[in-house]
Amino acid sequence: MKPMSRKKDKKTANSGVEKTANIGDSFLDQTLRPTRWDEYIGQKHIKDNVKILLKAAEERGHIPEHILFYGPPGLGKTTLAHLIAKETGKQMKITSGPAIEKVGDLASILTNLSSGDILFIDEIHRLNKIVEEILYPAMESGVLDIIIGKGPSARTIQLDLPPFTLIAATTRVALVSSPLRWLLLFLPLFVRVFLAEFSA
Repeated sequence: MKPMSRKKDKKTANSGVEKTANIGDSFLDQTLRPTRWDEYIGQKHIKDNVKILLKAAEERGHIPEHILFYGPPGLGKTTLAHLIAKETGKQMKITSGPAIEKVGDLASILTNLSSGDILFIDEIHRLNKIVEEILYPAMESGVLDIIIGKGPSARTIQLDLPPFTLIAATTRVALVSSPLRWLLLFLPLFVRVFLAEFSA
């Protein structure tokens, strides 16, 4: 993937992130959250698949594929995203579907990513559909389409974005739209697997 240039909008740089900067990041969470793969208990199939994914991306010299973690609450979807960020040595921006209310919120987040950064969106199924449509070309082609003006005089400006990896999480995978599903690698977390491994 060729390098891409970008410009930051300082006025709106934090609009979509500040609303959710504390999601899962309380002091207690940071203290108890696993920081190594061997500290993450259970879901061996997920860990193995993620390790293969990261190794393949590293060998190709590419960023990892976009990922969707889905399953019931409390199985470690956010923790897995943190472990991936640590493994790749990249920064992770954290937000959630309900927090990205406007197209401008998403544009602010995307244009302030650095090359290789990870964008974690929790509750991706609750993302505004108009906002979601802006996400498709950003994920697929690395561009952000912004419409300036209204009516017949409206025009579209296309901005290049840095390569990034989207890690999405949901507890209700059936509500994730079909176009978004096509752009994400599905990785399910199972309660029964967790319980079986934990009790072994």
